[in-house]
Amino acid sequence: QVQLVESGGGSVQAGGSLRLSCVVSRITRSCYSMAWFRQAPGKEREGVAYSGADGTTRYTESAKGRFTISRDAAKNTLYLQMNSLKPEDTAMYFCAAVLINNEYQYWGQGTQVTVSA
Repeated sequence: QVQLVESGGGSVQAGGSLRLSCVVSRITRSCYSMAWFRQAPGKEREGVAYSGADGTTRYTESAKGRFTISRDAAKNTLYLQMNSLKPEDTAMYFCAAVLINNEYQYWGQGTQVTVSA
């Protein structure tokens, strides 16, 4: 069973930075897409940043210029560097892997990010 484990969340003040990590284990695919999503209380889950199997990256408007998604293939780890954090970035952040028919097949349990004003 593929397993995704996120870490790196925490509480920071506005303007601060955090780096989230997502370690993927028990995956047999060599190339696969991954992404970061987030869900704030009372809101729907939304995409933040995407890392394609071909190495391309894409960001939603809220993340552009502030967040950077990257991968370390040797460590099977996905990262999300978040700078200039805002209170509206407060959410549970999830990583996801393997996009099939526009749906990610595997999800982590999430890591909480809280940004205070």
